[in-house]
Amino acid sequence: MTLTDEIEAAFLAACREEVEALKPGNVHIFSSGHGMTAEQFFVSAEAAAPALCAPGKPVGERVYDAVSASFAAVGLNTNLGIVLLCAPLAAAAENGGAALQTELARVLAGLDQSDAEQVFAAIRLANPGGLGTAPRHDVHGPATVTLLLAMAEAADRDLIAAQYATNFRDVFVTGLAALEKAHACGLKSPWTAVVVYLTFLSAFPDSHIVRKHGAAAAVETQQQASAMLSLLQTKKEESFDALLAFDEELKLQRRNPGTSADLTVATLFADRLRNILLKRHNDG
Repeated sequence: MTLTDEIEAAFLAACREEVEALKPGNVHIFSSGHGMTAEQFFVSAEAAAPALCAPGKPVGERVYDAVSASFAAVGLNTNLGIVLLCAPLAAAAENGGAALQTELARVLAGLDQSDAEQVFAAIRLANPGGLGTAPRHDVHGPATVTLLLAMAEAADRDLIAAQYATNFRDVFVTGLAALEKAHACGLKSPWTAVVVYLTFLSAFPDSHIVRKHGAAAAVETQQQASAMLSLLQTKKEESFDALLAFDEELKLQRRNPGTSADLTVATLFADRLRNILLKRHNDG
């Protein structure tokens, strides 16, 4: 299997694991929501994977082509945030270095204005809920700076943009630490993904909820997620029904922690990529 094949397989596995996890408020195999189904996420992941993992392609082109393919496959925005996070990770892994985050820093530093133009076009195509406008570097207008600078401008209001500005700090610190802790506690997939999701949701006000419902709603959801995470860690046998009830409550309120779900996919993808690169490095 080529490195490209392994990267694509890792992306598909990360997407599937995330949809199979009971993520309160988000779409998963136990409950649809927000006009979307789990099957649409599976289909859009398959559609996006070849473009997102296309060897040698710039990050912006990967993002636009993957979002276009997903939109053509399911007719709605299912994975813009996932693609924005996973495209740089795929490009970094393609370099083959053993240290994924070091390679990622090189990829992010090399992003240019053309990448920004492609990403702006992808965002306009996906038209995510609560997008709004920005005083500078608005995606509805032409790109005038590099993608990295545009993301840095939005970092204080969007956790996905913040990953670009911080070399994916929250993925590599918060997300991977939560995943490792879940494994150490003996949890298996997809419960490990649930832990990662609840960790993100309890650590930060979810950007998607903030955009659509305001900061107070996001903070309330954050506090509820923290309680759910504690229950899962201490009384796993009681957590399934509680998570389903929390899921129903959030969906009745139309609160979708989409950013936390996107960060979960990125964490699962980064973990798989690190393992791939480490094995290749050790195998010489």
